[in-house]
Amino acid sequence: MDRVEPLPVVSAAAVELTAERHGWLVEGLWSAEGVGVIGGAPKCCKTWLALDLAVSVASGTDVLGRFHVAAPGPVLLYGAEDAPVRLRDRIESIASARGLRLADLEIGLIVADTLRLDVERERARLRATLDEHRPRLLILDPLVRLHRIDENSAGEMSALLGELRGLQRHYHMALVLVHHLRKNAPRGQDGQSLRGSGDLHAWGDSNLYLRRRDREIALTIEHRSAPSPPPCTLELADDPAVHLRLVEGGPVDHDAAVDTADKIVALLSAASAPLSREALRGALHARNATIGEALVRLRAEDRVERCEGGFRLRQVVPIPNAIEERERNGASAQRPSA
Repeated sequence: MDRVEPLPVVSAAAVELTAERHGWLVEGLWSAEGVGVIGGAPKCCKTWLALDLAVSVASGTDVLGRFHVAAPGPVLLYGAEDAPVRLRDRIESIASARGLRLADLEIGLIVADTLRLDVERERARLRATLDEHRPRLLILDPLVRLHRIDENSAGEMSALLGELRGLQRHYHMALVLVHHLRKNAPRGQDGQSLRGSGDLHAWGDSNLYLRRRDREIALTIEHRSAPSPPPCTLELADDPAVHLRLVEGGPVDHDAAVDTADKIVALLSAASAPLSREALRGALHARNATIGEALVRLRAEDRVERCEGGFRLRQVVPIPNAIEERERNGASAQRPSA
């Protein structure tokens, strides 16, 4: 009889600690190398939020202008319900609202006609794609278009989610599934209201839930291993670029943010080079959310701009008056003789 190979075992003390233990991909929003769901009813801007996350991770800019990206890197996205040109337009609109160029963003679109996660050959193609591109974040939108199994079957869903967890661990990436809530799902039970098996809710390390309230959208954030921040309120803006923006930011002290904004201006005025967000936070000993709120205010007021290396005071070119303009152009200051 052939000898059975035992399962590998190591001492708990010998397990190396990694950044994943307490790390964030996006501070307060998505855990480092975490899997999870962006869930919501139709027309709740689930794809918009996923694309905002993609632009932020690829560029290192704040998600929704508030949540700091701690580990930027390349992003891969498969959108089963949107043509590549439509995804490009949306991504470019989000980037434009932040003053970013689409060509500078390392976001790859998987353009296969179908992607079946319940078919081994399709998973093998996905693994080959991940081998080639090594993304920091993989977004699959929506889950319902990525399989033909019974979503209500705990066994079938558990097997599928186990395959995805295996991919996440092997490639050390974060993985986001966009998924639907059940119709007429009760409020306050977002995780239990995901369509299909309850395994989906239990699977997530970080989950984001969207619910529409008239013209606004409530965002609820849930983590397995960290406290969840208070809910936020979002809206789909068009000023002039279409993008999702934060209306209410949760536990930010706005008076403290105003005071912090003045301190940031003083720091940048005295600095000989741009200062990163981390440098500002360290110098001021302020909460990350407060620094974020202050920077949003300063950029909206055109007092501060993002640049290579961090932030600096916005360079304002003075407009010369008429006399200065004439003198610069060499016009004579003497009047002609009578």
